[in-house]
Amino acid sequence: MNLQQLHCEAQHGLHPLSEQTRNELLAHLPDWHIDGIELVKTFRFDDYYRTMAFVNAVAWIAHGEDHHPDLSVHYNRAVVRFSTHDAGGLTLNDFICAAKTEALAAK
Repeated sequence: MNLQQLHCEAQHGLHPLSEQTRNELLAHLPDWHIDGIELVKTFRFDDYYRTMAFVNAVAWIAHGEDHHPDLSVHYNRAVVRFSTHDAGGLTLNDFICAAKTEALAAK
């Protein structure tokens, strides 16, 4: 499954993924981990400018997918946390956006 090529679904009526499905999808996302009901990764950069450029690009992706992460922005790192709050846990949308974020960081 190529998560980067998928698009998020409307969030109303979504249900959290099973633990097995979450673990299968997590295998496609290096260095991401599940923390409670969030999919999390810390991205590190050389300086504040690069951190902010990344955060702004993540915001652009999130806007296009209508699925927005919680972001913690620091001088040389950004912590990205995806969760589908309306579903009370992780959905496919979270993994799609994480994959798109991962692809962005790889550029």
